[in-house]
Amino acid sequence: MKILKEGCPSQDGFHMPAEYEPHKGTILIWPKRPGSWIYGAKKAREAFADVICATAESETVYLLVEAGELDHAQMIIEAVRKEKNYQKNYPVHYMEIASDDAWARDVGPTFVVNGQGQVRGIDWCFNAWGGICDGLYADWEKDDKVASSFCRKAGYDLYDAHPFVLEGGAIHTDGEGTILVTESCLLSKGRNPELSKEKIGQKLMDYLGAEKIIWIPYGIYNDETNGHIDNVCAFTAPGHVVLAWTEDSKDPQYPLSSADLAILEKETDARGRKLIVHKVPVPGKPVCITEYELAGFSFEEGEEQRKAGERLAASYVNFYITNGGVLIPQFEDEMDAEAVNIIGGLFPGRKVYPVYARDIIVGGGNIHCITQQIPADSGRMGGA
Repeated sequence: MKILKEGCPSQDGFHMPAEYEPHKGTILIWPKRPGSWIYGAKKAREAFADVICATAESETVYLLVEAGELDHAQMIIEAVRKEKNYQKNYPVHYMEIASDDAWARDVGPTFVVNGQGQVRGIDWCFNAWGGICDGLYADWEKDDKVASSFCRKAGYDLYDAHPFVLEGGAIHTDGEGTILVTESCLLSKGRNPELSKEKIGQKLMDYLGAEKIIWIPYGIYNDETNGHIDNVCAFTAPGHVVLAWTEDSKDPQYPLSSADLAILEKETDARGRKLIVHKVPVPGKPVCITEYELAGFSFEEGEEQRKAGERLAASYVNFYITNGGVLIPQFEDEMDAEAVNIIGGLFPGRKVYPVYARDIIVGGGNIHCITQQIPADSGRMGGA
């Protein structure tokens, strides 16, 4: 592995591919943090195993585990595979890499590709979604090393983008030069306060090989990440996006999504196509944390505390696309089936996996947040 501290991906002919393009595999991190995963992460681990087994039906999974967790992780994953009759079409590779939490999308490398089938990683600076300003925990040193640790073990050259702060869930692309972001996240005071909006946008274009940044104002209401794009809006194909939506004008999400829609309806992508917006409902009833769930946390000093009754940032837009399927969050809500029909209908030919996601969202994220893609390459996977 080479650490590339000079130049940038766009200058070297690399760009970030779309999530719906063919890829080599998916990275996940086994959950353990007591301040994120309740009651020893038992239910969370079963939910992660569900995502792992569904993903492994059409691509390889690379699971990052702490020392001593390997046997337990294998046991749970195989039990879920057997219980739900998943097919073991692709392997799960276990890699011993330390982390502070389990958000692979945000701490893992962002991958870029070129026309010759080469893949490189990008190592952004991670500061727990806001650092000392409004970060969610006080020590994120291990998380900030996950991207470089993975690329070193897997044999991918790596662009070092430090000290620029960014998480994988804060960006979404059509793979054809357009990047979606939210102002609430990328312009938050805890990330890159010394940079203007224009300079942040230029940084993204330089590193992601993009030609256009589409800025929408907001993410999902009460999202602890300051409003990651992957929870509110995502490309499903060139020129097509889904947007989290509610018709209830009294819902606090309504003005946020309305403001986003007003921008998206006027926008074109980097190729000049007018965006087609597909509205996906948010859950009909707010998903809130319970007293029982709250009692299952064990918070460290400096870690953000939770409150019973707090509304969680539940969204069906936080789905994940595999080579052969699409994993769609479910909350035992009246809107679950409608979300499956809308999102599943936008991915013809892919198997739809409705995945119960409450045990993940109680930890602060959703299905997309715990996964990071590795694009298809020329066949090299190094030491993985």
